[in-house]
Amino acid sequence: MKEFKTESKRVLDLMINSIYTNKEIFLRELLSNASDAIDKLKFISLIDTDVNSDFKIVISADRENGQLTIEDNGIGMTEQELDSNLGTIAESGTLNFKKENADKTDNELIGQFGVGFYSSFMVADKIEVYTRAYKSDTAYKWESNGVDGYDIEKTEKDTVGTKIVLTLKKDTEDFKYSDFLESYKISSLVKRYSDYIRYPIITDVTKSRRKEGTPDDKPEYETVTEPETLNSMVPLWKKPKGEVKDEDLNEFYKNEFHDYANPLKSVYAKIEGAVTYDALLFFPSRAPFDYYSKDYKKGLKLYSNGVMIMEKCEDLLPDYFGFVRGVVDSSDLSLNISREILQQDRQVKAIASGIEKKISAELKKMLEEDRENYEKLFNEFGLALKFGAYADFGMNKDKLKDLLMFYSSKKEKPVTLAEYVKEMPEGQGEIYYAAGESYEKIAKLPQIERAKEKGAEILFFKDGVDEFVVKVLGEYDGKKFKSVAETDFSLDSDAEKQELKEKNEQNKDLLGEIKAALGDKVKEVRLTSNLKTYPVCLIAGGDISIEMEKVLNSMPNADGSVKADKILEISSTHKILPKLQTLYKEDKEKLKKYATVLYEQARVLEGLSVSDAAEFVSALSDIM
Repeated sequence: MKEFKTESKRVLDLMINSIYTNKEIFLRELLSNASDAIDKLKFISLIDTDVNSDFKIVISADRENGQLTIEDNGIGMTEQELDSNLGTIAESGTLNFKKENADKTDNELIGQFGVGFYSSFMVADKIEVYTRAYKSDTAYKWESNGVDGYDIEKTEKDTVGTKIVLTLKKDTEDFKYSDFLESYKISSLVKRYSDYIRYPIITDVTKSRRKEGTPDDKPEYETVTEPETLNSMVPLWKKPKGEVKDEDLNEFYKNEFHDYANPLKSVYAKIEGAVTYDALLFFPSRAPFDYYSKDYKKGLKLYSNGVMIMEKCEDLLPDYFGFVRGVVDSSDLSLNISREILQQDRQVKAIASGIEKKISAELKKMLEEDRENYEKLFNEFGLALKFGAYADFGMNKDKLKDLLMFYSSKKEKPVTLAEYVKEMPEGQGEIYYAAGESYEKIAKLPQIERAKEKGAEILFFKDGVDEFVVKVLGEYDGKKFKSVAETDFSLDSDAEKQELKEKNEQNKDLLGEIKAALGDKVKEVRLTSNLKTYPVCLIAGGDISIEMEKVLNSMPNADGSVKADKILEISSTHKILPKLQTLYKEDKEKLKKYATVLYEQARVLEGLSVSDAAEFVSALSDIM
């Protein structure tokens, strides 16, 4: 018995258990190796017309002896190649072939690192390889039980190619290895990982069919075993775009990603450059039920020449585009690549950068040319785009700001920031907004009424992240953001501002008395001209808005310690003002009760809970 040349039992064990954590991956590896072997012989067949060009890969199962066989009619291996390719871990015949024929081949051979074959030891106690090389009359058998070593001897084989026989491990409580002998399992694994290998993968499938000659009213059936091709061989994204119909794309999307609804948009991308790849991307019409939960896993299906490397490659999508589904296929990627290596892979990073730019461009195109569907998409996934603009201290804000939409009080529908700024009246230097729990509640905020009466267009911020987004953005197209609930928000003329200033000066003692009654509940009490129907409102007197206070205190593990500086504003035109002025002169104790009621009213209007229910009820009862 020969020992493995350059690696030890520990390295083989580490490779099997660390690089390949999913046992079923072994079949993908063996089928990819078989495809490579056929590729090499197909290359030779261009100059040797005697080569049998009926290329195929055959899978057969022997349930009685617990053996699974994968056989190809590719180029085969000599004794030296067997010793080199299978006796040395990480020695790859495919990689050497690519180097030797770099100027001749299409550079689409799958295996490069030579470790995939050994993944079979995850499921097999013994592996036998029977092979006969092209132009050779001698066949060889390679046999190994794993890390102890291997034997090579001459054998008989009628045809050129390689046959691998796996004697599977016995079933355990944790894993049923015999499943790999069942036709349904073999079929599902081929469909999942190797559906787009370009040669037919054939296996015998047991079927029930009606016996010939039996009557319609009393049909009889028999069980037969027939060969069946398991793989489709031509991936949709490899076909010319003109040959693919929308119906084909929709059907592919629904079958591949288990969605009952058609996507809003399908995107082809064929990129050639430092890294060459094909991509087929889909924008779903609805968010998965777990999309905004920690359990959701983003990512695109990653293929190497039609062989799937990863079900969901998270590194190909930024979080804010995590809703995009699709496939990426590149001949520049190694099939035998682990999750850990993939995170550092330069080519994957280059593909990810290209994919991000493509998605961004297609979203902007969709916004301009297919507004209805973009609004549907934003309704489902807009929150992710907003979080993307805010996250990492606004690192991606410039990429995403033109994709954001907010509800407009004037147009009563979502608008972009660019559309808002474009229609701003001359002289307006800021983008106005109001924040709340819902559009309905925002529309009823005390500060909104007079601003709308004066013709102001106000953006409604109903998502908790909205105000944080505009804080990060700072401005858009030179226009800063201004909340209607900020201390210095005003649509008054200079004369109206002067009049309000004088009123505040005239009532400063009254306002001071109310402030004293409320104590540290408010930072300031003042008159305002921003109210029409309502007598009072609360606005923020610092960097943290009242809506931010609610959002931050609603987060997990929040202790409720976040407090916005609150200013109580009293309408300068409401009939409550004369009543307060009278109470200040005649009954300061009752004025304190009015102050309590007005403050709690303002909290309720702002969507806050009553701060002291007992005090509020007592004060209200006394007033009544």
